Amino acid sequence: MKSTRLWMALLACGLATGAMAQAGKDNLATLKQMKVSGVDLNIPPVPQEGRNAEAIRANLRSVKLPPGFKIELYAVVPDARHMAVAPSTNMLFVGTRKTRVWAVTDRNGDGTADEVKPFAPSLNFKVPNGVCWTKDGFLVVVEHNRVLNFPAAEFFYEGPDVAVIEVVGQGKLIPEEEESFNHGARVCRVSDDGKLYITLGQPHNVQPAGKLALYDQIGIGGIVRLNPFDGSGREVFARGVRNSVGMDINPKDKTVWWTDNQTDGLGDEVPPGELNRSTAAGQHFGYPYWNGKFKVAGSAAAPDLKDMKEPANAVFPQVEFPAHQAQLGMAFYNGSMFPTKYRGGMFVAAHGSWNRTKATGALINYVPVNADGTAGKSEVFAEGWLDANGVYKGRPVDVAPMKDGSLLISDDYVGAIYRVTYAN
Repeated sequence: MKSTRLWMALLACGLATGAMAQAGKDNLATLKQMKVSGVDLNIPPVPQEGRNAEAIRANLRSVKLPPGFKIELYAVVPDARHMAVAPSTNMLFVGTRKTRVWAVTDRNGDGTADEVKPFAPSLNFKVPNGVCWTKDGFLVVVEHNRVLNFPAAEFFYEGPDVAVIEVVGQGKLIPEEEESFNHGARVCRVSDDGKLYITLGQPHNVQPAGKLALYDQIGIGGIVRLNPFDGSGREVFARGVRNSVGMDINPKDKTVWWTDNQTDGLGDEVPPGELNRSTAAGQHFGYPYWNGKFKVAGSAAAPDLKDMKEPANAVFPQVEFPAHQAQLGMAFYNGSMFPTKYRGGMFVAAHGSWNRTKATGALINYVPVNADGTAGKSEVFAEGWLDANGVYKGRPVDVAPMKDGSLLISDDYVGAIYRVTYAN
């Protein structure tokens, strides 16, 4: 199946077409045809040792974990955001909110990355935050307004030119007139049935009344799903979202879980952060009428929504987190390294507040899952990146279990990835 899919993808890339690209003007078109872009074959790696690495290690001494756990520097990765652990090799791909996707490789298997370098540097990425895998090993990169798919990325990443499928062309994920610097970082997951799920944050603090119908129709302020190879079959999976930058699928019951960020400007203690559970397509999660159980419509942040009708059958969060901690990446843990209590539950990264009187967040939560599939009580798993003076020493973005059961944590403020292990 995997080899058949790869051959079909290569055909889709234009291997058999013979069409010519304009060299130096359109590298995407060039790579889709398996042509050479002319970009320098030598890709400089990111230095992994030196003063910066030692300072990061020193900061990690302040991070508190439950007994038996240890945190160490895994890799120096500038602007590290969301992570996709490779299915067949000792490496991962890391998205950013800038113009890079990083290939991070632990070549000797010692639990620390040996090499960090740009992935597909001949392409012009724009906010390639979202990275995820199809079930047969294709790397999907979701940018602000484009979706690309890379066949066999973990085996053909050494040079600047890699085979690529253009799933959704530039400017076709959302209308170009809705592009904004605000809430443009996407995340993605691929379900067992092969559908690609993508979160689409809405680009306002609270979307104005005149945008509600358009956003509901397109899926902005929601989650869409589509075919990860040709973009077909797109539909809006979930609505009533503000800005989700974290998503995972429970491997046991296949429900889709996702974080959602809070409305700003309503005070230090409201509204709450959210962890949500989608049990079926078409559900509405309340926003912008509700944020958690706080009514946003008609508030100081959304006075023009005072007459908004409450969404029918709105689904409320499984977990409400303290306000403005900015929960981002999340992942189910099904490894065997950590104690039994953590298996089958979720780790959630809290990036930390930016507009609160006293800073909060910069931590990792653990959320267990009950026998009926709902969330249990959240607890703090790791903290210490926010010091006693309210100064950030790090801002966690994403969490990703490794095949050996350890847990990776990305940090875009420091520009690093950490590795958490457990030993009795």
